[in-house]
Amino acid sequence: MSFYIDKIAHRLGGKDFANETKIYKFAKIKKAKELAMKNNPNLSLIDLGIGEPDKAADTPIVHALSSEAGKLENRLYSDNGIPEFQEAAAGYLEKVYGLKNINPYTEIIHGIGSKSILSMLPMCFINPGDITLATTPGYPVLSTYTNYLGGTTYNLPLYKEHDFYPDFSTIPKEVLAKAKLLYINYPNNPTGQVATEEFYKKVVDFAHTNNVIVVSDAAYAPITFEGKQPLSFLSIDGAKEVGLELHSLSKGYNMTGWRLAFIVGNPLAIKAYGTVKDNTDSGQFRAIQKAGVYALNHPEICVENCHRYARRLDLLVAALKEVGFSAEKPKGTFYCYVPIPKGTQSGITFGSAEEVSEYLIKNALISTVPWDDAGAYLRMSVTFQANSAREELETINEIKRRLLGLQLIF
Repeated sequence: MSFYIDKIAHRLGGKDFANETKIYKFAKIKKAKELAMKNNPNLSLIDLGIGEPDKAADTPIVHALSSEAGKLENRLYSDNGIPEFQEAAAGYLEKVYGLKNINPYTEIIHGIGSKSILSMLPMCFINPGDITLATTPGYPVLSTYTNYLGGTTYNLPLYKEHDFYPDFSTIPKEVLAKAKLLYINYPNNPTGQVATEEFYKKVVDFAHTNNVIVVSDAAYAPITFEGKQPLSFLSIDGAKEVGLELHSLSKGYNMTGWRLAFIVGNPLAIKAYGTVKDNTDSGQFRAIQKAGVYALNHPEICVENCHRYARRLDLLVAALKEVGFSAEKPKGTFYCYVPIPKGTQSGITFGSAEEVSEYLIKNALISTVPWDDAGAYLRMSVTFQANSAREELETINEIKRRLLGLQLIF
């Protein structure tokens, strides 16, 4: 018997942890991609499952990092952040989202990416027996850590018939009585839906009425289309009293691996996060934060990225419609979210999005992300590798050619 068999924490399964055999969705996709490429060495994989930008950070951001990286003063721990970054974040929020009167020193703290912030927030608020309300499909980190701490998660499905917004009226009273956190994410991964002022007002009213803290994950906030102005949850009257918002430089600025984000909101809640953070990490490298200052001072970089994604989405949606998919251009993010086909003309029937995703990888070398949480859908990302508009068109045409060859039935 292993020395550790009776020492694994219950939150990871305790003694059963060693016998865990479940293969998670993304592990299945990775395995299927490897096998498909091995079996088809002369056909390139088209990866529509990638959830990060295909381009590197803009050259001036990289230069800002390189110029700061060797400075003696930047070798120091940054702990809960440098004031220059907090000030730039406050300026960014005012310029892009119209948020005024944000105190950069008491209402903003950086994080080593949104994922890190989300993992710490339950430590600030969740006690055993508390409940986190979380939209699904979605990013699971806040829910995972809620469960680690002895809380539970109540999922709010995002259905097409509700325009991919949660339906608060379905939450049982006994759940509301124990609810402590509400996680929302708009523009939404994976559906591509964006929030409206009307929706955010409903969220604020719900939070005040039910004494629930809102965690607004705005990682995709700067990625919107058709000239639509990005919207912050905190722009709604009463929102800062009940809510926190996370902003990231990953998606809008092509800085996923740089791991830089920030949280903004009520000073007492930010102080609680800062306390947990101070006991968890020593802050992001100061040179990265200073490069982040340059980025936040140049939000036009995000606008240029939006133009690229909008162009690619127009091409992808048109191609998917020709194949037979019920596809619509999203209002935000770089994802297209489509219902799955019923089967193929050869007699194959699909019972889930996971089945379709594996079939597309195996038979067309097209990788997607399946979601079966609120209906069966595929998420297709337009962050595929292409170095020009011509290469983008060539890739989309190849996607269409391969899909048409499968003779899918809808």
